[in-house]
Amino acid sequence: MIIKVCGMRSSANIREVEVLPVDWIGFIFYPPSPRYCTVPPSPLPLRQRRVGVFVNADDAFIEEHILQWHLDILQLHGDESPTRCADIREHFHLPVIKAFGIGSPTDFATTASYEGYVDYFLFDTLSDNRGGSGQSFCHDWLKNYTGHTPFLLSGGIGIENIHELRTIHHPKWVGIDLNSRFETAPAVKSPALLNSFFHSLFLKMHNSHEQD
Repeated sequence: MIIKVCGMRSSANIREVEVLPVDWIGFIFYPPSPRYCTVPPSPLPLRQRRVGVFVNADDAFIEEHILQWHLDILQLHGDESPTRCADIREHFHLPVIKAFGIGSPTDFATTASYEGYVDYFLFDTLSDNRGGSGQSFCHDWLKNYTGHTPFLLSGGIGIENIHELRTIHHPKWVGIDLNSRFETAPAVKSPALLNSFFHSLFLKMHNSHEQD
């Protein structure tokens, strides 16, 4: 299970989070977002892979941030077409995540045209703010996703969702994306809340496997 913590900005806060069982740390490069990043933290995360989140960005903007932030993965959260996603992946030689806002069980049909053009999908709650709403969509809808691309699950995931997460058994589900439910302020994550979530999640997963 890939654990991604997104929407980080402060160097001190990153130091607190990177000692936790986190695999990827996400930085948002979308000016309207309250978690918009302008200055790279020093030092950048060393153990985790660095994910840059972009919304309808051009190549120059993406390249600038790849170089400044030493990005490992690109997450596209806008209206990027399948061809645009493929061009970005080929041009920058980095894995690409394409995010989709899910507001109904039929929204997964949109992913079909992106098969083979990106490395991961990310399923977030449909909102006007390109994510970060703190709201969850109905995870039972995931049964409507029958594609081949692995996906991460986002959208209002918090400690209160742990029992629900245990009930998801989708073969293409490979990770979770944590953000607003663990904040004390925009872009400021609570290490205590994250640590409590990880302890409960991993304990329940271990108990579930023992029962299986």
